[in-house]
Amino acid sequence: MDFDDLLVYTYILFRDYPEILARYQDQFRYILVDEYQDTNYAQHSIVLQLTKENQHVCVVGDDAQSIYSFRGADIDNILYFTKTYPNTKVFKLEQNYRSTQTIVCAANSLIEKNERQIRKAVFSEKEKGEAIGVFQAYSEVEEGDIVANKVAELRREYHYGYADFAILYRTNAQSRIFEEALRKRSMPYKIYGGLSFYQRKEIKDVTAYFRLVVNPSDEEAFKRIINYPARGIGDTTVGKIISAATDNGVSLWAALCEPLSYGLNINKGTHAKLQGFRELIEGFMTDQVDKSAYEIGTDIIRRSGIINDVCQDTSPENLSRKENIEELVNGMNDFCALRQEEGNPNISLTDFLSEIALLTDQDSDKADDGEKVTLMTVHSAKGLEFKNVFVVGLEENLFPSGMVGDSPRALEEERRLFYVAITRAEEHCFISFAKTRFRYGKMEFGSPSRFLRDIDVHYLQLPHEDGVGRSVDEGAGRFRREIEGGFARSASPSRAPFGTNTSDRERPKAQVIAPTVPRNLKKVSAVSGNSTPSSASSASASIAGIQAGQMIEHERFGLGEVVKVEGAGDNAKATIRFKNAGEKQLLLRFARFKIIG
Repeated sequence: MDFDDLLVYTYILFRDYPEILARYQDQFRYILVDEYQDTNYAQHSIVLQLTKENQHVCVVGDDAQSIYSFRGADIDNILYFTKTYPNTKVFKLEQNYRSTQTIVCAANSLIEKNERQIRKAVFSEKEKGEAIGVFQAYSEVEEGDIVANKVAELRREYHYGYADFAILYRTNAQSRIFEEALRKRSMPYKIYGGLSFYQRKEIKDVTAYFRLVVNPSDEEAFKRIINYPARGIGDTTVGKIISAATDNGVSLWAALCEPLSYGLNINKGTHAKLQGFRELIEGFMTDQVDKSAYEIGTDIIRRSGIINDVCQDTSPENLSRKENIEELVNGMNDFCALRQEEGNPNISLTDFLSEIALLTDQDSDKADDGEKVTLMTVHSAKGLEFKNVFVVGLEENLFPSGMVGDSPRALEEERRLFYVAITRAEEHCFISFAKTRFRYGKMEFGSPSRFLRDIDVHYLQLPHEDGVGRSVDEGAGRFRREIEGGFARSASPSRAPFGTNTSDRERPKAQVIAPTVPRNLKKVSAVSGNSTPSSASSASASIAGIQAGQMIEHERFGLGEVVKVEGAGDNAKATIRFKNAGEKQLLLRFARFKIIG
């Protein structure tokens, strides 16, 4: 019996036994229900049964915050309540005591685009407040830097505590980028209602494979993955391996490799399964010598069967696990790409594990009650409030989710979800999106979310680049065309800029372009070998077309100024001070950027 069973059997009990229903109808003369927009069919039916005779029922709820359809909630319960109970009196509580007038008005202009709703005129008598800031980032990495820098800026300006900030995202997997951005700046944070990225079960499972491949003597990793995914090696067999290893003073891996030498008493079938596991891991051990962390990591995830295991069904839990694993792959790609650009050759699986070991150590630090930035999904944020809220990842196929498809009903729920996100803010609200995002093993060029255009432009502070005001759509289209070298089609040619009154029906569905990772944004020619050391530096700079003082656009770090150029040929490096990512030294032959001025 679970909670759903309790509801269903209660409904059946009332339906089949009128005398029992009559008893409870008499006992509960007046029924009050809170959060009625989140009720499911069974709950709604029970309320109907109990109130059938006397009609004494009062429900409270906000249809604009109905966001749990994936858990069975049905918004129709509150939308059609007045038809179910014809004598209903409706009292609209329209004053918002939390947010500034600007935030409330922006949220109103957003939610009014929904067709199915109870119309309200929500208002606030608090101060007007600042416009909602919109940030555009070149990549998800820069998006993390922008948010972390803005937190630091607001703390300096308004003396906020860390607990006054919340970062809201559509999917759990998005937390990694922001965790790492905050860690870089030594900003404390907590994951509300969940675990830090590297503490999630599926991530621990994958990294256990990595650890065993790098170090076969890692017994904890061995025990964690020997039968995951299930390969018919039970606890009894594992116990025998542990006993044999302990008796002979060897590692579990050694006992596995030579079962007869160490007196491991197992049958033929079990022996075959153990040797299959051994061969799998040994294959990874051989491959990892010549492969980068990203290459061997993706190999392990695919060949171990982990990704197949999480893709067995499309439940929300498994979907979240799959997204987390894909985000780990993205992190490995970032790790390898950045080190390559920096001229650091250490991009092996061992190096990656050393990197994340520092992160997992921080995760396991004793929890304290100190002030921390809160990271959470928008669903988890319902009912909470913060002085400053960052709503991140506002891109098509991310927010709204790519699973929405052509369903108007699903799209309206996503819009309600965005409404909930905005209305968590008391004083400042910021929205951000990335022009490119590494997803599913390749770089994707994204379009800003259609929801951004649903908000009245008067309540937004739109992004500016180098003092030139541009709409989000124009900026994304320009970046895409330049990166692709003349790619003819924009994501949506007929998209109207912010502030136009184009209806949803007129708007074409946004298209996401997903080419391979562009690695040749600039060409660096070789420097002739007869140059003197001093002239070599200037020669490399001029031949590469890059000099100190120039502005560049980097694929991941965004806008930056070249501070100095040094070295020659393949060793030529540029020190670049990025607007959001700080100062970085990049190896020119691997650096992915273009000169803009």
